[in-house]
Amino acid sequence: MGFQKVAEIQEFEKTEKKLVELEDKKILLTKVDGSYYAISNKCPHMGGSLYKGTLEDGVITCPRHGAKYDAKTGKGLGKPKILFLEFKMENEDSYPVKVEDGDILIDINGE
Repeated sequence: MGFQKVAEIQEFEKTEKKLVELEDKKILLTKVDGSYYAISNKCPHMGGSLYKGTLEDGVITCPRHGAKYDAKTGKGLGKPKILFLEFKMENEDSYPVKVEDGDILIDINGE
C-alpha cells in the first residue's frame, strides 16, 4: 500500500512521541534529534505499550519491566528485568518514515 499519512509535524511541537494505528498495527511514532521514526508499540517481552514508557536520548523504555529499545531502529538495548531476573531480548519492528509538506507518513509494508 505504500506510505500513508499518520500525523503532522506540528503535533510534535510539545511532545516527542505519539501512538498511531495503521492497518490494525499500533505504532510508536517518535521525534529524535529532529527526525521521525516508527517502531511497533508492543514490547515483545510481555506486550507492554512503549508509548506509555519514557523516551530519553533516543531510547524508549518499556514501563512494565524496563526493556530498552533504540527509538530509531527498534533494536533491543537493555534486557527486561523482574526483580533480579533478566529475560531474553528481542528487537522491535521498525517502519520507514518520511515527511512531505508537513505530513508524516509511514510505510508499514516496507515497500
